[in-house]
Amino acid sequence: MLSRVADSLYWMSRNIERAENNARVLGVQLIQMLEASSGESLAKYDWEPVIEICGSLQDFNNQYDQFNMNNIIHYLAFSESNSSSILSCIKMARENARTTRDIIPTDLFEVWNDLYLESNSLRIPEGSLRDIHDFIQRVKIASLTSQGVIESSMSRGVPYRFIKIGKWLERAEKTTRILNVLSDKSKEESLRVYGENYYYWRSALQLLNGYDEYLKQYQPRMDPKDVLTFLIADSDFPRSIQYCMDHVREGLIALEGGKVSHYSWRMYAALDRLMDEFDEIKLQALPIEGISKFLDDFQDQCNKIGLVFSETYYLIEPAHVP
Repeated sequence: MLSRVADSLYWMSRNIERAENNARVLGVQLIQMLEASSGESLAKYDWEPVIEICGSLQDFNNQYDQFNMNNIIHYLAFSESNSSSILSCIKMARENARTTRDIIPTDLFEVWNDLYLESNSLRIPEGSLRDIHDFIQRVKIASLTSQGVIESSMSRGVPYRFIKIGKWLERAEKTTRILNVLSDKSKEESLRVYGENYYYWRSALQLLNGYDEYLKQYQPRMDPKDVLTFLIADSDFPRSIQYCMDHVREGLIALEGGKVSHYSWRMYAALDRLMDEFDEIKLQALPIEGISKFLDDFQDQCNKIGLVFSETYYLIEPAHVP
């Protein structure tokens, strides 16, 4: 398979996953805002982490003069200058699907072509949270439909493996980013009331759709180490980094026929280094003050795996991938 085809499949998959993840993050935040009991729901300590997770706070401040709801939603959902906005991800997923129509199932292209055409003509009135919510739901449904089409229609060959590796790498990086951003915010708020720290760790679980599953395994409290252990090292939760990287390794082994070659050894080595950090005992022994540094290093390693994979298979890595 040509490297440009592999590149298109890989980034189609990553943008599909990113569109769903960012739609989920924005949706959770909007629900929390609507449930808030006071006007503090638009406070910066609520929205700044969300902007950092789905884009860049500095980029937002460069584009907008005011920190208000309409600007925030436009940046996260519709801004074409934000490469991680939901609309940008839809456009890139659709374009990559278009260039690989002879490789992927027809239904997969049609899902994203239809959503792209619908999104292009979408006009959401300012302040209409219901319309935003409906748009977010359509994006999530399109992503879930795509996963069903891929799993039920594609042969388990090389194209399938590039799609799956792209998905799991994107999901792992998003999990580390959410943990890193919210951990830093929790640290900043550590001098405030205890409830602030509870809020950020609970938010990490909600943004990753893991709150209910966490409560089934742990006592109903937001202990940072328990949350980290669950979202990093749980081998059964499909958004934990352990689970994602296990599937990346599985896809790599399938691509390489179980062999380690002169060009793929760096990818295996990067995965091995990251897997060493998944030890639950290490996470539980981590001092509270060391969590932020641990997550910084951990995010760097996750991002490096994506870069190494792109270099290994001659893919094009964007200059900046939030």
